[in-house]
Amino acid sequence: PPAMSRRVVRQSKFRHVFGQPVKADQMYEDIRVSKVTCDSSFCAVNPKFVAIIVESGGGGAFIVLPLAKTGRVDKNHPLVTGHTAPVLDIDWCPHNDNVIASASEDTTVMVWQIPDYVPVRNITEPVVTLEGHSKRVSIISWHPTARNVLLSAGCDNLVILWNVGTGEMLLALDDMHTDLIYNVGWNRNGSLLVTTCKDKKVRVIDPRKQQIIAEKTKPHDGTRPIRAIFVADGKIFTTGFSRMSERQLGLWDLNNFEEPIALQEMDTSNGVLLPFYDADSSIVYLCGKGDSSIRYFEITDEAPYVHYLNTYSSKEPQRGMGFMPKRGLDVSKCEIARFFKLHERKCEPIVMTVPRKSDLFQDDLYPDTPGPEPALEADEWLSGKDADPILISLRDGYIPIKNRELKVVKKNILDSKPPPGPRRSHSTCDSDYFSPALEEVLEEIRALKETVQAQEKRICDLENKLCQFTNGTD
Repeated sequence: PPAMSRRVVRQSKFRHVFGQPVKADQMYEDIRVSKVTCDSSFCAVNPKFVAIIVESGGGGAFIVLPLAKTGRVDKNHPLVTGHTAPVLDIDWCPHNDNVIASASEDTTVMVWQIPDYVPVRNITEPVVTLEGHSKRVSIISWHPTARNVLLSAGCDNLVILWNVGTGEMLLALDDMHTDLIYNVGWNRNGSLLVTTCKDKKVRVIDPRKQQIIAEKTKPHDGTRPIRAIFVADGKIFTTGFSRMSERQLGLWDLNNFEEPIALQEMDTSNGVLLPFYDADSSIVYLCGKGDSSIRYFEITDEAPYVHYLNTYSSKEPQRGMGFMPKRGLDVSKCEIARFFKLHERKCEPIVMTVPRKSDLFQDDLYPDTPGPEPALEADEWLSGKDADPILISLRDGYIPIKNRELKVVKKNILDSKPPPGPRRSHSTCDSDYFSPALEEVLEEIRALKETVQAQEKRICDLENKLCQFTNGTD
């Protein structure tokens, strides 16, 4: 027979990955998903919780549900409400499954501690509020390996890095973006950032040196938004549009940013493609907002470098998408990815599986993967240290850690020097006359503080007792 007909099919253990929605009773129903027009994913998940940005009359809110609490969500289920305008992005801390950050149109970023039990009332008090942007904040992303380092990017074209543990700004990257920032992504060890911007440039930035180390103008010729993420070996994967408005994907090498390693056209839909990357399998999943499908590709070192695997298709369009970290997957079922697809009124988990006959742990599907321990402290990272994620084995599955409290230690403002300039002297007042009255007020405040703390403890004890009685049911 002619040689052409004996074309060898590429060997890959991921060729037969298939997606499947969970059964109806495993979905989260009756959730008023936010209608804000924003290209963020609206959903963040980890091994304990699913968080979804929701509609809220005045202000901004998101809902946090324990992963196991599927079915209809009680209409009085408490929300996380603290922002004074809509929430635009949420992100779980990779090193603490009870800590989530939210970014809002109100120009602030808030960081929240979520208890393991379902609280009785809305959570209204963030652990810390980060203020530094002058316009709405549409992007947040935790550092992958350093504790308490959080990135935010706003419509003021500014990228800010925060130390959540002290509530202070570590770095501000201004003068780098001339227009609206579309997305920001870290590389694996958090030493570099990749950003896309309305000025049609993809930039690779060393945040600590505050330098752009590589940039590419118009990786895709079209005018619609571009997305970029780091994949293995420091390569960059982009999604965008051709001049004819076809959706494209591209793979780029930083050392030769001029020519793409791969550039492929897909279709003519107009939704921005959100890429989700799994480093362990080297698979990129593309979810378009408003699409009803998820396409996935394997990235390898052989031409054509980006290999189409398959498409998960459904009837309903997606409003947003959550992507479970590897340690939250069911390894006994050969699950290699789990998406949380947002509809208008519900959240539907979709499981990606590699078909295998054996019930044994498939170590070729599950290399050691990043665990919940940070590899560096914030100040170590800031001083120039880099460290790869601390890996864990999934052989026996992953058991989430009990709630760890995020402690914020604000720097004492009294330790800093007083501002220069003339100061009004208070010595003209008769200080002796004021001190007894002042003492009384301070004493009263102390007493009130103690009362509040005692009440808080009592409320907390009662909530815990209530949880024991109800045992997680309504």
